[in-house]
Amino acid sequence: MNVKPLSDRVLILPNPAEEKTAGGLFIPDTAKEKPLAGKVIAVGPGTSEIKMEVKEGDQVLYGKYAGQEIQVDGTDYIIMKQQDILAII
Repeated sequence: MNVKPLSDRVLILPNPAEEKTAGGLFIPDTAKEKPLAGKVIAVGPGTSEIKMEVKEGDQVLYGKYAGQEIQVDGTDYIIMKQQDILAII
C-alpha cells in the first residue's frame, strides 16, 4: 500500500463487525454496529507540537464518529488524527 498519512494523522484498518450474537443469532448487515477498534497500518511523522505515540501494528480504540472512511485497493480504512484515538490495547 502506498498511503502515507501527513502530520499527526493515523491510518487504521477497522476490526471486522460481529457476525453473531453471544446467543448464536446471526446479525444482518443492516443491524451491524460500526467497529470501534482496529489495527494501525500507517502513522504520520507528527508535528513540532505533537509527538506520535502510536506506531504501526498497534491495536487501538477510537470514538464512534472519529475519522474519515476511505477505500484503498478495495479495502476500507479510517484515517484520523491521533487525538481521536482513545487507547492502545
